[in-house]
Amino acid sequence: MTLTARPSQESDLSALAALFNHTVRQGGTTAHEEEWDAPTFKTHYFDDPVMVHTVLKDDQPVGFQAVFALPDNGLSIGSFTDQQNPVRGAGSVMFEATKAAAIAAGYTFINAKIRADNVPGLAYYTKMGFTDHAIDKDVPLTDGTPMDRITKRLML
Repeated sequence: MTLTARPSQESDLSALAALFNHTVRQGGTTAHEEEWDAPTFKTHYFDDPVMVHTVLKDDQPVGFQAVFALPDNGLSIGSFTDQQNPVRGAGSVMFEATKAAAIAAGYTFINAKIRADNVPGLAYYTKMGFTDHAIDKDVPLTDGTPMDRITKRLML
């Protein structure tokens, strides 16, 4: 098995949208609570970000990471990996590509905002070197349940 990361391509859209929607349906590891149709997914995760990287297992997309511009020369990151057939190391491979591209582009930090109940997400960003930066208390989910959002930051 070979894992590689590269800038995302239009040909990745279908596989990545399916991966995203499965993660949303599964619940608990993303702030998104509703599935998206293909045009909405494309707009948000391909047209709006500063950069998007896809991680491939051999030739198959198994995850993606998008970063969006923030004030003060920062980025906000969103990460998704295959939850049906998890691939060990996929998150690390795609983050190294994202981090290198962010440094090369001159960004100074990356923020990740994670739901407090997303234990795997919190652990992932900590493993990647992010540290706690801020907490948004009691942000309501669509059903009204209050849920903290933890912002972790990585200085580049």
